[in-house]
Amino acid sequence: MPAPVIYYIRHGETSWNAEGRLQGTQDVPLNDLGRKQAAHAGNVLADLLTRDGCDKATLPFVASPLQRARATMELVRGALELPPEKYALDDRLREIGYGVWEGSTLAEMQAADPVLYAKRLTAKWTMAPEGGETYAQVQARMREWYDSVDSDTVAVAHGGTARALMVALGIETPASAADLLIEQGAVYVFRDGGLRKYS
Repeated sequence: MPAPVIYYIRHGETSWNAEGRLQGTQDVPLNDLGRKQAAHAGNVLADLLTRDGCDKATLPFVASPLQRARATMELVRGALELPPEKYALDDRLREIGYGVWEGSTLAEMQAADPVLYAKRLTAKWTMAPEGGETYAQVQARMREWYDSVDSDTVAVAHGGTARALMVALGIETPASAADLLIEQGAVYVFRDGGLRKYS
């Protein structure tokens, strides 16, 4: 049996994204651009589902519990003309926790703890600030989530969880994924061991 296809969407932009602040588990809402990006991703997804012959009404939809992902999911479902609230939540899809760094820009992190910041540049996958997670830990929970998916699925989550899933599935390495830009307003399709982005 072929592996399920994952239609993966990163949440739309927030004010913290625009300011270059690490959000992690902080619950920051979408901004105006983020809402437009989410609706655009819904339109891109509609075309992909039509092309793939998927019935949008029976496809599972699941989101991170953080409000930026939930709002994106509801706008995506609205673009598909589906009831906005009919989707599941899975805590394994929440963003990587940045601990004491949440709310900081990279420049602020560097000023506050130059030693830890320097370590992050060379060992981003395996280091974590106080109270945070490593990417390796997020990779493990994304692998667990992926292994629990038993049919083609639409998922709305985060940039960090997208990178972790790419590594978990062998599409990227920790080194190549660590600073990979995950576009907002796009749909990433994980299929047959590969990945394509549609925007």
